[in-house]
Amino acid sequence: MKKQYFTKENLKHKAREMLEKVEKYRGYHNIELLPKRSALLIMDMQKYFLETTSHAYIPSAEIILPGVKKLISVYSRKNLPVIFTLHSNTKENAGMMRKWWPKLLLEGSPESHIPEELELPGGIIIEKNQYDAFYNTNLEQILHENHIIQLIICGVMTNVCCETTARSAFVRGFEVFFTIDGTATYSEEHHMATLTNLSYGFAIPVLLEELFSVLSKDEN
Repeated sequence: MKKQYFTKENLKHKAREMLEKVEKYRGYHNIELLPKRSALLIMDMQKYFLETTSHAYIPSAEIILPGVKKLISVYSRKNLPVIFTLHSNTKENAGMMRKWWPKLLLEGSPESHIPEELELPGGIIIEKNQYDAFYNTNLEQILHENHIIQLIICGVMTNVCCETTARSAFVRGFEVFFTIDGTATYSEEHHMATLTNLSYGFAIPVLLEELFSVLSKDEN
């Protein structure tokens, strides 16, 4: 059941509450953001999930959008890599997704496009057909070519493509920063479950305001 658990009014407060529940895990690791060795990965922010007319619309996605756009702007201004994933399927490449979901996001369909407000000249687009943005793509090659060791993950869905990609990045040796208020899904329960699991074993949970603070210091 879909629920808009993030709203304009509660986003900062609720995100801080979520962080408090998993913050203890951050103390186990001495990992700090190194902006110049990091890349921003925007997962599947496509019309399929962002437009209210779509059956796959995620109500909380539009609430995180301003913060995600601001982070994109900061990374672009610093000439740091901004990578967008573009998910779509054909019947041939869908694999298990064809059995799992009654309707696929079809390759080339209007719903598969990234909204104009998120389009970024110079942004890197990775086309994928599974949850994992590393699977059968050149994402890892791009990161290595740019000497990237850290990945910041934003986008949708928190508990599906974002979580799968975070785990995949971890096993490939990347330090992952997973944004609490820069990701969204259909329910707070699923969102919190991802934060709990990733914080324990795969990623550093962060608030966007924490990232902005580090990035602003890096400019001085």
